[in-house]
Amino acid sequence: MELLVVIAIIGVLVGLLLPAVQAAREAARRMSCSNNFKQLGLALHNYHSAFNQIPQHGTGTTAPASNSSNRYMLSGFPGMLPFMEQQALWEQIKNPANGIQPMGIAPDQSFGPWDTEIPTLRCPSDPGVGLPSAGRTNYGFSVGDALYLVHSGGKNRVGAWDWENSGKTDSREAADDSDFTNANNSSIAAVARTTNRGFFWVRTATKFRDVVDGLANTIAMGEQATSLGTGEINSDFVRHLNAGQGMPLMDNPSWCNDLYIDPARPQFYLGSGLPNSAVVQQDGGSKGYRWAMFRGAHTSVYTILPPNSISCFTGTTNSQGINSMGSRHQGGCHILMGDGAVRFVTESIEAGTQTSPPVGSSAAGAPAPGAASPYGLWGALGTRGGKEVIDGEF
Repeated sequence: MELLVVIAIIGVLVGLLLPAVQAAREAARRMSCSNNFKQLGLALHNYHSAFNQIPQHGTGTTAPASNSSNRYMLSGFPGMLPFMEQQALWEQIKNPANGIQPMGIAPDQSFGPWDTEIPTLRCPSDPGVGLPSAGRTNYGFSVGDALYLVHSGGKNRVGAWDWENSGKTDSREAADDSDFTNANNSSIAAVARTTNRGFFWVRTATKFRDVVDGLANTIAMGEQATSLGTGEINSDFVRHLNAGQGMPLMDNPSWCNDLYIDPARPQFYLGSGLPNSAVVQQDGGSKGYRWAMFRGAHTSVYTILPPNSISCFTGTTNSQGINSMGSRHQGGCHILMGDGAVRFVTESIEAGTQTSPPVGSSAAGAPAPGAASPYGLWGALGTRGGKEVIDGEF
């Protein structure tokens, strides 16, 4: 009898201790994740010291744009590799074998370096691993608080100011499935210069001096949860099979919230039969699946919707849309400030009016070019030159 009492007491104690052990493990994982970000911040600053610019996000060669070239679609991570203690991997990309051209093939294709899981790019709280992903990343480059032409920076795959479907006049792009031109479109350039307000400007070289709000006041990178294929709103995203059906998103970032979140399970999307022929992306193009690819679904993150919100794109993964920051940590995610500081931001951060159109929208009430972010403190932290006042802690 006494033995049974002792066993019962031990069982109760184990039950009481187990949550504490689990909490301690998550605290350790969260600290490890924060340390990864510190390493990325150091790599970012060392890169700038070496080249007098931050790594270009959306870069590569402009050789023939078949999948045998990188198609000017590389994220900022490949260039940072030598500063992340990944010199050997960098050498494989710079001087690949088997007749592959320098800087590798398209980052959405299978290539040994692109498929490599880099420990510094993985948060230990994220259990995602293996196919159909090809080199996951839990960290992305902050591109700001606007939508129009932010996904491409306003430039096509030959570096000209234009849409990416503007007329096939460049023979180097003849093998591609999209259309390009060498001619600069001044109206595209004018819009892109007002909407690309983030620390990183896709396909454009920028420097620390361009961050006039101050490095300590501007988010350089943010955390994201990678897809597990379970339809969770913080790790999967909705895309529209018909781009036109998703265009209301461009003038109202909260538009997807009203359509696609399951009211019975608010942390998940609705099941099959989503409105507007939309689908939840669950293949090799899913969220955070390719660290070498610059597209928004993989390595570009926005300060529009608060952490762990829905992510939504107007068409395919190449289209405009929002990739919200988030994580597998409880209640928020990490961010890396421009000065290298790492902060944890909660889901409840003040994020302004989510129905407000972003800068660059033609909808009524849209902010003027250069105006403060309509998305409150969260949006202000994402702009490099919005002149917002960051008052106190967040």
